[in-house]
Amino acid sequence: MNLMLETIPLQCPYCWEMIDILVDTSVLSQEYIEDCSVCCKPIQIRVEIGADGNPSVTAAHENE
Repeated sequence: MNLMLETIPLQCPYCWEMIDILVDTSVLSQEYIEDCSVCCKPIQIRVEIGADGNPSVTAAHENE
């Protein structure tokens, strides 16, 4: 297993604070829940790795 972790800045959809998340760029498409490090609310995170290897990350409320 070859993990390629990248730190990505992300704005929390609840408290609007900027947080950093770790993304495994060896997985081309992923979706998971991670709690905000500031307000502790659950964020639904979607990651797509483009053909250029750059991640596209979106964050939403857990139930959206």
